[in-house]
Amino acid sequence: MIQNKNIANFGVTIIQARHSIRHFKDTPIPDEIILKVLDCAKSAPSAKNIQPWIFGTIKDKTLREEIANLTTSGKFIAEAPVCFAVFGERDQQFVVEDCCAATENILIALTGYGIGSCWVAGEGKEYAEPIRKLLGVPDKYKLISLIAAGEAKTEGFVLAKKKNLSDITFTERFGSE
Repeated sequence: MIQNKNIANFGVTIIQARHSIRHFKDTPIPDEIILKVLDCAKSAPSAKNIQPWIFGTIKDKTLREEIANLTTSGKFIAEAPVCFAVFGERDQQFVVEDCCAATENILIALTGYGIGSCWVAGEGKEYAEPIRKLLGVPDKYKLISLIAAGEAKTEGFVLAKKKNLSDITFTERFGSE
């Protein structure tokens, strides 16, 4: 049990504050924050501690536009000052789970710094291989996710409503009272 309840409350607050941002200001993210976020990504749990990931950061606008144009639902990547790319070793059994844990760590760390973000799927998408090749990533890896990140434009932003906890949880067995 965490002895310092302030730390626990802070963690919960950060997690609950996280939401998807798809419109960004062009304010750059400082390199020291990017490195801290990547350090959080590598701290994610992985099966047998294999750590089957590599992480890319794409700040070049032209390259981000190329990535955005390849995706089906990530056009906003072109607008974000940074795009994180999470790749995992193809031959690892739990590569998707491990890299998704790292992706979530990136999202939470960005939120902790007050930086907006949005996860774009990569695993199994038709654009995964073209993006891997565009970024020059060895064939040993496959694209798991992309994360657009930057300072949020707040005009017209509406926070998505989440389901009630009582509607999505059960105790012991589903349907039991």
